Amino acid sequence: MASIVDAPASTPEYAEIARRPLDPDQCALVVIDIQQKLLPPIFQKEELVRNSQLLIRAAGILKIPALVSTQYAKGVGGTVPEIASLLPGVDAIDKTLFSCFGSDVFCSLLKRLPGQRNTLLLCGMESHICVSQTALGALRDGYVVHVASDAVSSRTEWNWKIGLERMRAAGAVISSTEMMIYELTRSSSSAAFKELLPHLKG
Repeated sequence: MASIVDAPASTPEYAEIARRPLDPDQCALVVIDIQQKLLPPIFQKEELVRNSQLLIRAAGILKIPALVSTQYAKGVGGTVPEIASLLPGVDAIDKTLFSCFGSDVFCSLLKRLPGQRNTLLLCGMESHICVSQTALGALRDGYVVHVASDAVSSRTEWNWKIGLERMRAAGAVISSTEMMIYELTRSSSSAAFKELLPHLKG
C-alpha cells in the first residue's frame, strides 16, 4: 500500500490548493478532543501533545483564533491540562457527534470568528474518527483544510495513517507542525519566528 508521502495528488485543483501559502489572517486552529481519558492509549501521544502545544503557541503569537472541542467530556474528561493551560479564556465546545461540524455551537462560533477565516488547521485525535470527520465536514463547507500529521494520532498507527490517507484523498493538505509554523511565520527575521524559536528548539 502506498504511504502518505508516496500518495499522488489526485487533481490539478488539489495541487493548486497545496501550492497556496498559508496566511495567518485567513486561518483558524481547531484543537480536537485532546482529553484526559482518551489520551493515554494514543500512538505517539507525547509527540501529539508537544506539537499541538507548538501550534497553539504559534496561533497565539500570530493572532490566529483557536477553537477547542471535547467528545462527551462528562464521560471521558476535559481537555488535558497541558493543552488547556495554553488556551486561557477558550472554552471547549462539547459534542456527541464525532465531527465538529455536527455541533451547531462549533459552526456558529466558527462563522463568527473575526476576518475571513477560510482555512482550518487541524490537530488532535483521533485521526481516523473525529479529526477525519471534522476535516470532511470542513471540506464540504468549502474550507481549505491543513492537517498537522504529527499533531494528530489514533490508538493504533494503522488508523492514524488511514485517517491521513482518507483526508488527503478528500482534498485536505497533509502537512506537519514545523511546516505550518515556518510557512505562517515566513522569515527567520520575523518577530513571530523569533518568539517561537525557543519552543521549536525544545
